[in-house]
Amino acid sequence: MRIRHALLGAATVAALAACGTSTASTQGAAPTSTTTTTTAEPTTTTTTTTRPTTTTTVEPTTTRPTTTTTKPRPTTTTTTEPVGLAEGTPCKATARACIDLSANKSWLIAGGKAVYGPVPITHGRPGWETPPGMFEVGWKSRHHRSRLFNGAPMPYSVFFNGGIAFHEGSLTEESHGCIHLSPAAAAKYFEALKVGDLVQVVR
Repeated sequence: MRIRHALLGAATVAALAACGTSTASTQGAAPTSTTTTTTAEPTTTTTTTTRPTTTTTVEPTTTRPTTTTTKPRPTTTTTTEPVGLAEGTPCKATARACIDLSANKSWLIAGGKAVYGPVPITHGRPGWETPPGMFEVGWKSRHHRSRLFNGAPMPYSVFFNGGIAFHEGSLTEESHGCIHLSPAAAAKYFEALKVGDLVQVVR
């Protein structure tokens, strides 16, 4: 009976030791294995949402430079025309050539005074009289010939009243309305007078 209890006691101790509920140390019993369980803490992931940054670029205001342009005032040249009669002639100072029918003389005028002449002339015969008045030089012809009078030569012609002209011609015979000049005077008048110049004829 004691042997049975002793056996029961050893078996109970062994069983309890096998369950791991006993803290008693039994000689000859199998070594106890201790298992350490490590519990890892859960990893917490934090997600941060960053709002996009909006950058506003402000362009600088450009002010265009103001340019002030001052237009130059036009230069006005005032030319004073001579008044009255051209010195030494019976014609106006504004004329460029003067013809005196009664005196059979002519002049070139510049700046209100005679610069050439008087030179002898002949003019229109009766029925072909040279009319008085103020006229403008219309055109010139160095080697002109008359279409009205059978191609008669009229060298150095300066026309100032229709078909009436200064030209080289006889100083003894009257003309058909033109003003005859010596060869030298005719060349001078042809050179000096320009289209638009005034020619005055007085009686």
